[in-house]
Amino acid sequence: MPPVVAAARYTGALRAAIVAVKDGGRADARPLLTPLLAQAILVAAARREDLALVPMPSSRAAVRRRGEASVTVLCRQADAALGHPHEVVEALSPARRVADQAGLGSAERRANLVGAYAVPPRWRDTVAGRDVLLVDDVVTTGATLTEGARALRAAGAHVVGAAVVAATQRRGRADVPSGLTR
Repeated sequence: MPPVVAAARYTGALRAAIVAVKDGGRADARPLLTPLLAQAILVAAARREDLALVPMPSSRAAVRRRGEASVTVLCRQADAALGHPHEVVEALSPARRVADQAGLGSAERRANLVGAYAVPPRWRDTVAGRDVLLVDDVVTTGATLTEGARALRAAGAHVVGAAVVAATQRRGRADVPSGLTR
């Protein structure tokens, strides 16, 4: 898994806002998430030049249901809030269907996602040899980001890390501070 910068813990009102945007179609709640993701990107990017932001893709079914790829929209808005310093590259695509991750443990999530993402041929030249930062709304076990990083590395990208709005607190890890975390 690449190093991850999370703006906050996935709990309380922030959790409710993320779920509202992701599963409730509440685009009006996205402005609450945008500055958080922008700050996580700013920290994770660490002043790298020519860094590409690669949003984690939604399944085709989720895009149809939601009417948008919510992480991509959030990523573009966060980049805009930073003054567009990075290119947003939708270089990852679902390579196969996966089961819903909700309710799965760490090992089940990893197994569910093996080979789940790929970099389509049209994006290979764009990411090959380039520093990329994965972007997602939430990190739980890291299985999604790990699989995304695997697919990008297979295409020749240099995955420098990941930026997310929120991270779930790992069981037994009360030491993880709120705010930007690595």
